Amino acid sequence: MRRFLIHAANGALLVIILIGIPAVTSARFGSVRLSSDPQLQMLTMDGLGLVAAGNLAGALLLRKDRKGRRACAAWALLFGLTLAAEFSYARGYLDFTWLKRLLRWVQERF
Repeated sequence: MRRFLIHAANGALLVIILIGIPAVTSARFGSVRLSSDPQLQMLTMDGLGLVAAGNLAGALLLRKDRKGRRACAAWALLFGLTLAAEFSYARGYLDFTWLKRLLRWVQERF
């Protein structure tokens, strides 16, 4: 039951961070956008970092059983890798122009 709560809470946090925060920060009032891209990136990276640190603390300090530690460590790894990908994209290390070109090529062909 405790592992289910770990998975449910982390799944909900993942959805909130990756879907909810961008939806809230991209709100528009008419043609005016209410927040900026740096604010979106800051909120997303802060949320991912806090949840990854919380899961790591749970794996190392709070959980006593092995399966609970593994679940927390797996979620910490997932959030950490997502944070690294978000950071790399925000700094320009990841570039998705290849995907854009591929999708345009597919759209032209079909």
